[in-house]
Amino acid sequence: MNKYIKSASTVALIAILFLSMAMKAKPKKVIFFGDSITQAGVQGNGYINLLKKTLDPNQYELIGAGIGGNKVYDLYLRLEDDVLNKKPDLVIIYVGINDVWHKLGAHTGTDYDKYLKFYQALINKIQANGSKIVMCTPSVIGEKKNDANEVDADLNKYAAGIRELAAKNNIPLCDLRKAFTAYEEKNNTADIEKGVLTVDKVHLNDVGNQLVADTMLPFIK
Repeated sequence: MNKYIKSASTVALIAILFLSMAMKAKPKKVIFFGDSITQAGVQGNGYINLLKKTLDPNQYELIGAGIGGNKVYDLYLRLEDDVLNKKPDLVIIYVGINDVWHKLGAHTGTDYDKYLKFYQALINKIQANGSKIVMCTPSVIGEKKNDANEVDADLNKYAAGIRELAAKNNIPLCDLRKAFTAYEEKNNTADIEKGVLTVDKVHLNDVGNQLVADTMLPFIK
């Protein structure tokens, strides 16, 4: 009888152990979907790497899916392979800089209406896949204050469009445009066009990466 009780107890203990292992939550999978700024986010002191140092790897799996030069329709074309097939819990979309910036010179940017249509298509497909979304406004193309940079008017328009789209779809908004302009207003005392948050008016330096990481962190948690 005692042997039977001990055997049953052992079996029960093993069953509980296996059950607890099975019930252990998988890390929350977060994909950062964007352009060269996001591509650099997994290099050195990039913002994704900074977030990895902050968040528990047992609770969060952070994946960078950025490609240099990408615009919103490039993201749409690679959405299946780089996002949907990976079944993320959360997708953070940070795109729009090239859609505005590339209107200069080669004139290969994205018209405002098309930008919003492609963005809405991204939202529809990601949500249909069962993932949550955080939308980010495009940050800066030049760091001068008071809308003195060459394409600030256009960039402000696209950022406003993202805000409206986020509200329309009831999606959390990470307003990087607002965070960057507020930081420049306070800290860019010499009113220079680069070197405060960026290395070249667009791509982030260490301070810029830290600002993005700090601004995104609450949305991931």
